[in-house]
Amino acid sequence: MQGFECFCFNLDAISGRNWDEVTAKVLSIYPKFLRIQGLERSRFYRRVHYLMPLLQLICLYFNQLDFDELVIIDSFPVLLCQPVRNHQAKVLNEVANIGYCASKNMWFYGFKIHLAVTESGYILDYLVTPVSVHDIQVAEELLDAIPYTPVLADLDYLGKELKKRLEAKGIDFLTPICKNMKGAAEHNNPAILTIRRTIETRISVLNALFNIEHPLARSLAGLQLEIERAILVYNLGFFIN
Repeated sequence: MQGFECFCFNLDAISGRNWDEVTAKVLSIYPKFLRIQGLERSRFYRRVHYLMPLLQLICLYFNQLDFDELVIIDSFPVLLCQPVRNHQAKVLNEVANIGYCASKNMWFYGFKIHLAVTESGYILDYLVTPVSVHDIQVAEELLDAIPYTPVLADLDYLGKELKKRLEAKGIDFLTPICKNMKGAAEHNNPAILTIRRTIETRISVLNALFNIEHPLARSLAGLQLEIERAILVYNLGFFIN
């Protein structure tokens, strides 16, 4: 197992999954270096919590690198319970509520994670909002600290006022237009739409590696740590690979 795979495995364990399996695997690879014999999951988890400022500094450093690429933004739903329990669930109610997910054709209790990703797949930033907050309402905030342009988005971000505000900041904001709108055939370039699907692939990878759409965190601090760990490890893999 490579170091990146080991780190991914370790993340899974910290969240409460496969702890014994992971520690055994890590010890078989780095028996003298890591020295985690007898380290309980809860204690290891607390240590990782203390490292949050360091994780953020590492991410900030990476974000200062010059990628010289266009940016793609999108959001995805995070479900905190089965739909049948939507009206009873209270976990993470500071950021979660009930909303509709068109892609899954279902009502659910949870929140949304909004991502900004480069064309090559590096994750620049994220935001967490309740499900009821429309994507168009957070696009400007998501892009505030991102110096790259142009930006690609899907139909959920289509809006004249948003486009004007972003253009005033020097951001070339590109979205498709509805098929029944005048000039749609010329505007909706298939090549651009293909590039935009990059972010869908990144979301699938995050979910496959870290099960990010079904977090185990039950506090805002735990949720932040779970998301930032996943993104940091994913981005480390971006540079390694």
